[in-house]
Amino acid sequence: MAKKTKKIETPIDQRETFVSIQKSFADSDLTVSEKLQTLYSLQQADTAIDKILQLRGELPIEVEALENEIVELKAKATRIAELVEEYNKFITENKLGITECNEQIEKYRSQLENVANSREYDSLNKEIENQDLLRQIAEKHINETRERIFEKKNELEVVKEKISVRTEDLKAKKEELATIVEATSKDEERLRANRDACAAKIDERTMSAYDHIRQSCNNHLAVVSVFNGDSCGGCFNTIAPQRLIDIASNKRMIICEYCGRILVNPDFE
Repeated sequence: MAKKTKKIETPIDQRETFVSIQKSFADSDLTVSEKLQTLYSLQQADTAIDKILQLRGELPIEVEALENEIVELKAKATRIAELVEEYNKFITENKLGITECNEQIEKYRSQLENVANSREYDSLNKEIENQDLLRQIAEKHINETRERIFEKKNELEVVKEKISVRTEDLKAKKEELATIVEATSKDEERLRANRDACAAKIDERTMSAYDHIRQSCNNHLAVVSVFNGDSCGGCFNTIAPQRLIDIASNKRMIICEYCGRILVNPDFE
């Protein structure tokens, strides 16, 4: 008994085009005519969905950008507030240091009244000078830190004002986007269901080529009908008469030799 030859499936290359799948295009449960019609219906659904998305324009991107900016601004406000808190702790520490210096100075001054010799007297005066120097340094740190706090608080107010403005902008953008989405949601839902139904009938290799062509074209048209009787509906170059006959027969996949799109019978419209 002869063994059946197992067909070897080559891996799908995401860069495949309709040219590279010509030989396998007819290998399907659908006839070539049905497959072409399904591809054209898929293209029509995608084109209609693209138009709906164009109505939204840059709004989704703007909304996302504003959301990200607000998150960054809030994080910046938090960092500034934490820094101000650290500055206040630093001031408190220096105030405690000043208090300790004053106590030490008072202690050394009281000891001056009971010194036994000049050597002890000079030593105590040196300690008083050191403590006074430490007190001056602490006072300088406090003044400098207060200036930094003032600057940071002003910076925080600016950031909070930006957050308020951006939040209002975001609210307006979201309302505008929601209005457009609501107005087109039913049509989009219907079109996406139609698209999914068409895509389910198409084999994975053809869908890969279709998606690749759509992404590589500015107008996202991978399947087009004959334009004005003798031209490609995608690039508008003239089609040879014999190829027009083949397109009309719906029995072969005909590809535009200029742009690589599938050409289908205008009757599909």
